[in-house]
Amino acid sequence: MRFALFVGCKIPARVPEYEQSARAVLRALGVGLVDLDFGCCGYPARHLHAESHLVLAARNLALAAARGLDVLTLCQCCYGSLRHAQALLRRHEAARAAVSRELQRDGLELGAITVRHLLDVLARDVGVAAIGARVTHPQRDLKAAAHYGCHALRPSDVVDLDNPHAPTIFERLLEAAGAQVIDWPRRLDCCGAPLAETNAPLAARLRASKIADAREAGAEYLCTACPYCQEQFTTAGGLPTLLYPQVLGLALGLSPRAVGLRHRPDATSR
Repeated sequence: MRFALFVGCKIPARVPEYEQSARAVLRALGVGLVDLDFGCCGYPARHLHAESHLVLAARNLALAAARGLDVLTLCQCCYGSLRHAQALLRRHEAARAAVSRELQRDGLELGAITVRHLLDVLARDVGVAAIGARVTHPQRDLKAAAHYGCHALRPSDVVDLDNPHAPTIFERLLEAAGAQVIDWPRRLDCCGAPLAETNAPLAARLRASKIADAREAGAEYLCTACPYCQEQFTTAGGLPTLLYPQVLGLALGLSPRAVGLRHRPDATSR
């Protein structure tokens, strides 16, 4: 299987270990990745200028369509942005026609492709059972609380990753890596990252409440699959935070360096 990898803007600049660990894990699992000349997903412009958002997103979709490839995203905001654009372009003929005219200037056109998130590809294409069968170093000492993030689950009719009220995909993937999964009441709450620039005190309170809740439930680590959530938690401290492909990479026998870690999780300070 092959996908066009959409890394987005934030990961290379702020969370490069996400791309590093994801590439390493997907390579180990036999998932082929193709790098295209992708640009911004349009997320920053989505609430400021709808047409700009659609054109930015559509250009990426058209590039993948030209190669006949579905898109694999790491960032949940990129995932939501591209899926939103697809939904809007399907529903609104006038918007679709305007965007198509813009794409024609670059010799591009819209096509039928699917935008997927890393968790979705791992769980459904590679398969939870297949991943478990490849694990050589199960992370049994890792007591991890899975943080889903908002854009992976809502609105469910657009992103369609899992049941927005009772998702299990993240926990099943952690269990496949051998981790101890911690159930915690605030697992589906927002981490506060979307408010960080407009209401920093509220963003900090949301983050602190999640960290406290995870610790009280018995978690020794938070596990994320979104660069915004990852950065929001790591800047606070209080509970070590790992990206899911880092956990899976260690379980597959990859070195800490290969997945962007200086030490194994059980060697880090808590």
